[in-house]
Amino acid sequence: MALISDSDAAVAREAFGAVGTAMITPFDAAGGIDYAAVEATAEHLVDLGNDQLVVSGTTGESPTTTDGEKRRLLETVVGAVGDRARILAGVGTNITAHSVELAQQAAAAGAHGLLVVTPYYSKPPQAAIAEHMRTVADATELPVMLYDIPGRSGVPIDTETLLRLAEHPRILAVKDAKGDLVASQRVMTESSLVYYSGEDALNLPLMAFGAVGIVSVVGHVSADKFASMVAAVGDNDLDSARRIAGELAPLVDAIMNHLPGVVAVKAALELQGVIPTRATRMPLLPAADEQVESLRAQLIRSGYLQ
Repeated sequence: MALISDSDAAVAREAFGAVGTAMITPFDAAGGIDYAAVEATAEHLVDLGNDQLVVSGTTGESPTTTDGEKRRLLETVVGAVGDRARILAGVGTNITAHSVELAQQAAAAGAHGLLVVTPYYSKPPQAAIAEHMRTVADATELPVMLYDIPGRSGVPIDTETLLRLAEHPRILAVKDAKGDLVASQRVMTESSLVYYSGEDALNLPLMAFGAVGIVSVVGHVSADKFASMVAAVGDNDLDSARRIAGELAPLVDAIMNHLPGVVAVKAALELQGVIPTRATRMPLLPAADEQVESLRAQLIRSGYLQ
C-alpha cells in the first residue's frame, strides 16, 4: 500500500491546515489572561504564515487554566482569526468524562477540530487508550487529531492501536512527537491517518517520511520559514527544504533545548513586542534576564529581531 493518498492529505489539510502552532496563552503581570494579547498573538501567528492554531494545548499552559478560561480563549481566537486559519482546541486530559466535556464545550465555542493527547500519568493500557480516544471522538462531529507524545504522557499510542483508531470516521490525523520514524511511517503506509510533526527538531525528517504538515512551538517565531519548508517538501524540492531546516536549526535549539518551549517563546514574543509581558503561571516561571539575553542574541542572528 502506498503512503498517505492525495485525497487523505487533502481532507486533512482542509480540516487542520498544514502549518500549525500550538499557541501560548498570554498572561498579565497579576496572573490573569490578557485577552487583548491573545487576540494580538493569534493575528501575529496567522500573519506570519500559520494556517492552523492549537488553543489550550500544553504550550498554552492548559493545566493551569480553568474550563471557563479555555472557552473564552477559544472564542477569542476564533473571533480574531477563525476565518483565516483552522482553530483546534486541545481537549485531552487524563479524565475521559472531562475530556468529553471539553470537547463539547469546544464545539459550542466554534472550534474547527480537536487535539486529543494520550491520557497522562495513569499509564492506561492500549485498549483503554483506544476507548478513551473513541469516546472523545464520539462526543462531537468535529475532526480529531491524536497527540502521541510518550515523553510527556508516559505511554505511547502503539502502532496497532493507531491502526485500529484510523477506522474511526472522525479520527483523521496524528500529531507525532514519539520520535520513532519507522513506526510512524508504518502507520502512514497502512492506514488513512495523516501525520503532522509535533517535534520541531524532526519536522523535516518526518515530512520526508510522509507527514503533510507540522504543529510547532518554534512557529511562534518562524512560521514563515516553516511554511516555505513545508511547501518545498510538497514540491519534492528537498534541497530547499534541507537548506531552510539548516537555517532554522540554531533557533530551534535556542527555543526548545534550554528552557521549556513556552517559556522561551513568551520571552521571544515579548522581545518582538507581540505580547507585553512574558509572564507564566506556576509551576512555570518566566525566563530570567540572562536567559532572555541569550535568546535575544539568537533571534538577531536568525533575522527575527533587529
